[in-house]
Amino acid sequence: MVVIGAGALGLSTALHGVLAGRSVIVVERAAAGSQASGRAAGLFKSVQADALRTALARRSIARAVSFGDWAGVPLDVVRSGSFLVARTDAHQAYLRTEARQSAGWGAEVRVAPAAELADRVSYYRGDGTELALWCPEDIYIEEPMSLVAAYLAAARRHGTEVLEREAVTGVVMSGGGVAGIETTARSIRAAVVVDAAGAWTRQVAALAGADASVAPVRHQLLVTEPTAQVRAGDSITRVVDAAAYLRPARGGLMFGGFEADPLPVDPRTEPAGFSTDDVPLDLSVLRKMADRVAAEVPVAMDQPVAEHRGGLFTMSPDGRFVAGPVPHVPGLWVASGCNGSGFSSSPAIGEALADWICDRPDRLDISALSPARFAVRTDEELVSRGVWQYAHYYDPVADADQGCAAVRN
Repeated sequence: MVVIGAGALGLSTALHGVLAGRSVIVVERAAAGSQASGRAAGLFKSVQADALRTALARRSIARAVSFGDWAGVPLDVVRSGSFLVARTDAHQAYLRTEARQSAGWGAEVRVAPAAELADRVSYYRGDGTELALWCPEDIYIEEPMSLVAAYLAAARRHGTEVLEREAVTGVVMSGGGVAGIETTARSIRAAVVVDAAGAWTRQVAALAGADASVAPVRHQLLVTEPTAQVRAGDSITRVVDAAAYLRPARGGLMFGGFEADPLPVDPRTEPAGFSTDDVPLDLSVLRKMADRVAAEVPVAMDQPVAEHRGGLFTMSPDGRFVAGPVPHVPGLWVASGCNGSGFSSSPAIGEALADWICDRPDRLDISALSPARFAVRTDEELVSRGVWQYAHYYDPVADADQGCAAVRN
């Protein structure tokens, strides 16, 4: 089995594949984790939009917390819990529905009194009128590259070969199916190829004459300079009506969010050497978003910025993962459509996809995420749907084509 892409989704799939007994090679055009995964917020969240995503999220949390036990490599995880906060009537009604549904799917979630929010989160200064849901299962990984490093170490420990800075130039076909790949350095025979190339998913799929229904969209976050206004033990907070998330980071505060007019970026239209380092960033976008919570989180506005980073989310037309076998191309599989949750759902997605590839009878059924569910769409349609999903990430709105947007990150 060959996995193309050494981000969180690709490395998790590779690790679970080798644990299931497969011979696995990972090929990465740059350095492992250097694109979206190393720039993630590191947030894991149990409350999701449907039963399958809830199961994947909770499984991912459990696998991250117990990573050393099953993977054999230590991983530091912050078991902080999180709050979902809503200040408007519409978003409060939305969160109550989310809480009721999520509890029915097994997630631990309850309404929290204002005093509990104030006690657990020093950087948020509410007025007592907001609705706060407490999600005790939720965790975060302080430095996203630590998960990438843990995946790499575990995969190599169990026999996976990882080829970094080696681009895939072709997918070899034989008898109507996949027979291997060509890279800038070698030929590799394989009956199974997993396209986990992130923002480059469509380019890789095209090498096999296929397509993937994803559109890359920019996402940004910042980390402030260290400040006494943020305690290291504070919980994650998501202010859903501001489409923003916050957590402690490096002694300061991490602030990120989902802009209403996001920037789509298609690497196919960029120069050959294009990487996530070349994605244009705009701090003014985050400043405007921070202004929406300035009364409650003044540190997000007042504290100097220590780091401003961004990456590319692969957005799908319906806001769900794209994971499974590619139609009409036997042997080609895809792990993409992160929709902002690829890093945090990678333990369970990688496990479920590897189990599917290996035809394990006890696997979690993720066939609902198969790329076969999409009809062929034009580039314009994919970008339009992807941008809509991103811009309405936390919105209690309905869409005739896609249904309800839902709290995901």
